[in-house]
Amino acid sequence: MAEETENLNDQEIARREKLPKYEDFGVSPYGEAYKVTHHSEDIRKLAGNKTEEQLERLKLTVSVAGRIMAIRRMGKASFLTIQDLTGNIQGYISIDNVGEKSYSLFKLADIGDIVGLKGVVTRTKTGELTIRVNKYTHLTKSLHPLPEKYHGLTDLEERTRRRYLDLIMNESSKKVALYRPKIIRSIQHYLDERGFTEVETSILSPILGGANARPFVTHHNTLDKDFYLRIATELNLKRLIVGGMEKVYEIGRLFRNEGMDNAHNPEFTSIEIYEAYSDLAGMRKLVEGLIKSVNKEINGTDIIDYQGTKIDFKSKFRWVKMNDLIKDKTGIDFEVVASLDEAHRLAYQYGITVDPKKDTIGYIMNEFFEELCAPELIQPTFVYCYPIETSPLTRKSKDPRFVERFELFINGREYANAYTELNDPIDQRERLREQAEAKKHGDEEANEMDTDFVEALEYGMPPTGGVGIGIDRLVMLLLNQPTIREVILFPTMKPISE
Repeated sequence: MAEETENLNDQEIARREKLPKYEDFGVSPYGEAYKVTHHSEDIRKLAGNKTEEQLERLKLTVSVAGRIMAIRRMGKASFLTIQDLTGNIQGYISIDNVGEKSYSLFKLADIGDIVGLKGVVTRTKTGELTIRVNKYTHLTKSLHPLPEKYHGLTDLEERTRRRYLDLIMNESSKKVALYRPKIIRSIQHYLDERGFTEVETSILSPILGGANARPFVTHHNTLDKDFYLRIATELNLKRLIVGGMEKVYEIGRLFRNEGMDNAHNPEFTSIEIYEAYSDLAGMRKLVEGLIKSVNKEINGTDIIDYQGTKIDFKSKFRWVKMNDLIKDKTGIDFEVVASLDEAHRLAYQYGITVDPKKDTIGYIMNEFFEELCAPELIQPTFVYCYPIETSPLTRKSKDPRFVERFELFINGREYANAYTELNDPIDQRERLREQAEAKKHGDEEANEMDTDFVEALEYGMPPTGGVGIGIDRLVMLLLNQPTIREVILFPTMKPISE
C-alpha cells in the first residue's frame, strides 16, 4: 500500500481508504447498471415555472445519474449538485427520507463521485429546482479530486491533454463537443435533400494524389508494400462520378504530415462534394447556400461574432480574381509578368520568399496572394482563377496559365476549395507526369502518377464540379472557437518534455 500511495496527496489517499468501507455496505465502489428516467434538462422543461405547491401536487418522480459537483452537509440532511449530460441539478438528501444506512453510505461521497438519485421534484424556499431524494445509489468512486472550478483547468494545453476533465469542468467545451455533430448532420441534410449520396472510400492508398501535401506513410505486411494515409478523397470520388453516381460526397479523416498551429492539425476532417454536369459556378452556388443554411440552423442568425469580428452571412459572398486582389494591393499585374526573372525581382521587392522547389511565375503569384491579400479577406470572399501550377487536377481557364478554381476565405482563412474538374485524360496524364517529375526533384507535396485514375478518365467523366470544405475550421467559425484544438476532441499534441 505504501508504494501505491507514496506519490498521492492526502485527498487521494483518503479516497482510496474509503474503498473497503463501500464493501462493508455491500456496495461495489464501481457500481452496477442504473435506470435513468430523466436528464436535468428534461426536469427543467417539465417543471417550467411551476411553484413549489404546484410541483408537490404534480408528484413528478425522477431517477437521474451524474457526477457530484458540490456537497453542502448539514448533519442529518444535505444538499448536493450533480452534473449529467445536459447540465446540473440539485438534490436534497436526508436521513428521514433515505434511512440511516443509505445516509451513512452518502457520507462516504466525495465531489467527483458518480451517483444515482431517485425522488420527487420540488422547489426550495429560494425557488431552486431540487430532487427530494428517497433513494440514493452509489455508482462510481472518483479517486482524484476535481480541479478547482475557476482556476484549476483553464490552460488550453492541459485541457486538451485531459479532455475528460475539460468536459467535466468547462461547459463551453461540452457545448462544442455536442454541437460539432449537429453541424455535420446539418451539412448532410442539406446535401441529402439535393440528391447527393454519402459514400465511404478507403483511407489507405498505394499512390499519393488528390492534393499537394506531405503524407504519412505506413507499411502493409502481407503485401510488403508501403501505403499512404490519404491526404484527400478526391480521386476515388471522381472514379464514382465516372461510374455514374453523379452526386456524391464523403465526410472523412484526412492525414497530412505537416505543421500544427491554430488552424492545422495533422489529422483533420474534410468533406468533398462532386456533382456531374456542374462546374465552378455550380460549386459557388452550392457552397454559399450550404454555409448560410448550416449557420442559420446552428446560430439562428445571419450575422455572427467570430472572436470580436462581425461576419455577414446574409449578403452575397464576394467573387474576385486572385490577380485583381494582388493588383489592388501592389499594382502588380501577374497576367503581364513576362519572365521568371521579373517575378523574382518583384518577390524580392516585396519580401516574398520563393521556394526553390516551386520556382515558377504561378507559384510566386500564389505566394503574393497568400502573404499580402488573403489575411485581409474578412467577409466571405470567393477568390478564383488560380495559377495552373497550384492545381494539377483542375480544368484550364481560357487563359491556359490559369485554372477554373476558387477558394472561399472568411476572416483571413481558407474554408473551401473548388474546381471545375479536369476530365480530359490526355491533359491529366501530362500534368500528373509533371507532378511526378517535381516529386523526383524533391517536391514532397507533389502528386504521383496514378495510371488507374487516368484510365478511369479515359472511359469518360462528365463535366463535373467539385469542392472540399474543412469541417474543423467551419466548426471553429460557427461556434466562435479560436483554435482547431478546441473543436477536435483529441488533437495531436507535442510530447510532454521529460
